[in-house]
Amino acid sequence: MQLPRLVLFCGFWVFLQNVLSVVEGSIRNVSDPHWYPATATWYGSPDGDGSDGGACGYGSLVDVKPLRARVGAVSPILFKDGEGCGACYKVKCLDESICSRRAVTVIITDECPGGYCSSGRTHFDLSGAAFGRMAISGESNQLRDRGVLSVIYRRTPCKYRGKNVAFHVNEGSTDYWLSLLVEFEDGDGDVGSMHIREASSSDWLEMNHVWGASWCIIGGPLRGPFSVKLTTLSTGRTLSAREVIPRNWSPKATYTSRLNFFN
Repeated sequence: MQLPRLVLFCGFWVFLQNVLSVVEGSIRNVSDPHWYPATATWYGSPDGDGSDGGACGYGSLVDVKPLRARVGAVSPILFKDGEGCGACYKVKCLDESICSRRAVTVIITDECPGGYCSSGRTHFDLSGAAFGRMAISGESNQLRDRGVLSVIYRRTPCKYRGKNVAFHVNEGSTDYWLSLLVEFEDGDGDVGSMHIREASSSDWLEMNHVWGASWCIIGGPLRGPFSVKLTTLSTGRTLSAREVIPRNWSPKATYTSRLNFFN
């Protein structure tokens, strides 16, 4: 997505939030003990990460640990216009002749809008590696040859051992248009709202969801260092990272906090 369109999207959401009231839904526990029916396919190379960046905007993170081979695309019902990015699910196939009893845990990094993902279906399009991990030992290739599988899934907390929440400054950001991508969020994994605070102010300024896991704010000139506050979509948990983005921040840089939801 090109920068001018991103700026227009951000401006549109600023306008929209000024004219619409926000109705908050009920808060639910992200750890769901119930399994639900769905279907699953795979794409990319047989042992690859599948999504090649994906609609969430994680870019090359899908190629390396801890995301590598644990990623997948989901249908719109779970993608939620990008607010489902970062959520974690356990997925298990049901054919006992070839499927293992264990479930594979996947992180949502992409959207699959057509085909099996259309018409309100719940569908997972997994990386080749994640799909193959549902098989019994030595049957990964045979399982991938099956095509579409009947599976069950449930929501599960995300766990990024040794990682803290990080904020990547998206390319094109300026003192008047600042866009951040959230990375490595433990627990719920998803983001329902983000606020930013300048060092010289006590006011939290609401950021606007642009696409995927990216949020932005229009104003200015914006002066760092910045503190960032996250509120999760699923359970409404909040985390505040004080002055995580320095005064001399730069586009395409990533700044890691000292916090995470499980710390």
